[in-house]
Amino acid sequence: MLEMRDIHKAYATPQGDLSVLDGVDLTLAAGASLALMGESGSGKSTLLHLAAGLDTPDSGEIILNGKHLSTASEPERAALRRTQLGLVFQQFHLVPSLSVDDNLSLQARLAGRDSPDWHQQLLSRLGLAEMADRYPEQLSGGQQQRLAIGRALAGRPALLLADEPTGNLDETSAEAVLTLLLELVRDSGCALLMVTHSARVASRLERRLSLSHGRLLHEDTAPDTPAAPDKGAR
Repeated sequence: MLEMRDIHKAYATPQGDLSVLDGVDLTLAAGASLALMGESGSGKSTLLHLAAGLDTPDSGEIILNGKHLSTASEPERAALRRTQLGLVFQQFHLVPSLSVDDNLSLQARLAGRDSPDWHQQLLSRLGLAEMADRYPEQLSGGQQQRLAIGRALAGRPALLLADEPTGNLDETSAEAVLTLLLELVRDSGCALLMVTHSARVASRLERRLSLSHGRLLHEDTAPDTPAAPDKGAR
């Protein structure tokens, strides 16, 4: 589903180029889940943005579901984001002028995969069926993040990218949202790459990688989840 080969990325600063990713290799199979951990500034979000085609590497190759992101044009990357990816961030990024119902269906319509049955199932499972006509400002933080997750999954993407998706929530809401996210990911059949600083959150996913100073350090496999063959990072 996702391959990242020898990825290098640096940013210009007044003190010279700052290396953020230094030779990262990562693979993620279809339907698998992976938590990417590391301290602030370790390159986690940069790697996620590269996987989403929101940025391009200085060198290396990124292949998403058979398509070469690293050499694709911006319109081609945008098309892949619409049809292959779901994105969830710490900030909800909902459209304030759209109702819950319209926010939920937005990504699916853009992807050309708007399914009324899946839409209604999501509304129900998100706990938002009675709030379909409300607007984001009328929802709690937990409800807004559930809506953001539902929107990302409404078009049944091949890969969901999540950057600290429970970071803005209190502990109780965070646990409920994480459980719902993992259930919906499983039922939709998509792969999941999640950036998190929380070992507790990471332990809920099948695999865990640690990123430090732009390099992947090691991989842990959750003890109650068998690891799939030929998946890993060098």
